[in-house]
Amino acid sequence: MNRKEFLRKSVGMGLGSGALLVLNQGNGTLQATATPEEELTKAKREKEFIEGWLTDLLDTMGEELDEKTIIKLIEGCGRGCYNRHQFKKDIAKEGANDLEKLLAAYRKVFGNVQKEGNAVHIRFNTKERGCFCPVLRERPSKINAMHCHCHKGTHEAIFKAALGRTYEAKIVESVRRGGERCHFVIELT
Repeated sequence: MNRKEFLRKSVGMGLGSGALLVLNQGNGTLQATATPEEELTKAKREKEFIEGWLTDLLDTMGEELDEKTIIKLIEGCGRGCYNRHQFKKDIAKEGANDLEKLLAAYRKVFGNVQKEGNAVHIRFNTKERGCFCPVLRERPSKINAMHCHCHKGTHEAIFKAALGRTYEAKIVESVRRGGERCHFVIELT
């Protein structure tokens, strides 16, 4: 069959409106191609679904689990976030085996990072910007927000990867907990 004959037969079968139909090569069926507006609507619905599911998960964790277990789970998410995002690995890589280089690398992303005595203070974000993490940025703040332990786990993972040993981070203040900014402290001793 030549191209002209193929097009004529395609139009006859209703396939001439090729801009509206595509062949799904996975299973050989025809599917309508979504418009950008339809794709946006679908993405918004999926985002709302995921946000609702996450709300249910966090609420259930708060109702069913003790605080120690919740913190352990959320800090694990922070370590996973470190492993998943190259910019966080880059901080550790740039600061490998050198605290001053690590602090310089941190400043590129987080801004106000200072060594004060035997501790490193990481201050970033503002109440106006909302939570640094896009996962919960749209959720209302809570005084005892457990999600801040995720970022705590991330900072601990960065320091461990860069300097080769475990460090403990402390949450001093966070936007999610109603603070003016996020402030974490890494104890160096």
